Amino acid sequence: MTEEECLFFAGHPGALALYERFRARVLERVGQVHIRVQKTQISYANRHNFAFVSFLPSRRKAQRPAEWITVSFGLRRRLENPRIDGAVEPYPERWTHHILISSPAQIDGELLDWIEEAAVFADKK
Repeated sequence: MTEEECLFFAGHPGALALYERFRARVLERVGQVHIRVQKTQISYANRHNFAFVSFLPSRRKAQRPAEWITVSFGLRRRLENPRIDGAVEPYPERWTHHILISSPAQIDGELLDWIEEAAVFADKK
């Protein structure tokens, strides 16, 4: 992990462990990925961005745990799943989904399947 990635979590040190697990699992599953740290998010890309980690408040404050990250990813289809906190269609046939992650157990096969699908979708654009 880079120093930039660590600095992104300076105000949220408890969320760093969640990010480290997410990062490791994505790299295992997707392989070669370009990671770019920006002011408000960390982007994962192959030819195009396919996943993002941020502190986007996808839930009201009273419904958010003390430590969390928001994982966002783009698919050609809209997912109907209770884990999805929000989905928007910024472009035709491109759905951006947001999931709040508050436990390492939530970085599971289902989430990684969606991330892998997002990576394939981004690579074919």
